[in-house]
Amino acid sequence: MLILGIDPGTAVTGYGVVRTGAPHLLVECGVIRTKADRPLPSRLKDISDGVRELLARHRPDAMAVEDVFYARNVRTTIVLGHARGVILLAGEEAGVPIHEYPPAEIKKAITGTGNATKTQVQFMITKLLRLKSAPQPADAADGVAAALTCAMRQPFADALAARAARMAGTAARPSTRSAR
Repeated sequence: MLILGIDPGTAVTGYGVVRTGAPHLLVECGVIRTKADRPLPSRLKDISDGVRELLARHRPDAMAVEDVFYARNVRTTIVLGHARGVILLAGEEAGVPIHEYPPAEIKKAITGTGNATKTQVQFMITKLLRLKSAPQPADAADGVAAALTCAMRQPFADALAARAARMAGTAARPSTRSAR
C-alpha cells in the first residue's frame, strides 16, 4: 500500500510517498515550492494543484499530514493553517483517508524522542528506509517522516492487514467460542 506524507508550508511543502512492507520503500519525495512575491490565494492554489497532481499520479491508500505547530508569530500559524486546509481538501476530494500527526509525534515515531532535530529525523529516515543518503531538502524528509509515522502506527497496520486478508479472500472469521 502507498502512503503520501505531507509537511505543509506556504513557501515549501514537503512530501514523501512510501510503499509499506518489510522494509518500507521510498517511492518518491520532493517539495512543492511557491513564489513569495505572489499573493496568498495564488500560492494556496499552487499547493493544492501540486498535492492533487501527486494524488492523481500515485493514487495513495492513505495520506499523512503534519498537524499545525504553534509558532510564536500568530500570522505564521494562521497562514500555515490555510496551507493545511487546501491539502486536507485535496485529500478529501480524492477520497483518500487522512491521518494527522503533531510534529512531536512524528519525531517520536521516527527517532524515539519528540524533541528530535531535523538532522536526527533525516538520519533515522535514512536508516529505516535503507537509503544511501537522507532525503533533501529537510521539508521533503519531513513529508517522508509523516508517511512513515502513518505506516508504523498500530491502527493503520491493523487496517492494512485486514485489507490484505480481504483482498486474498481470507478475511478473519468471528470466533464461535464463547468468552467464559
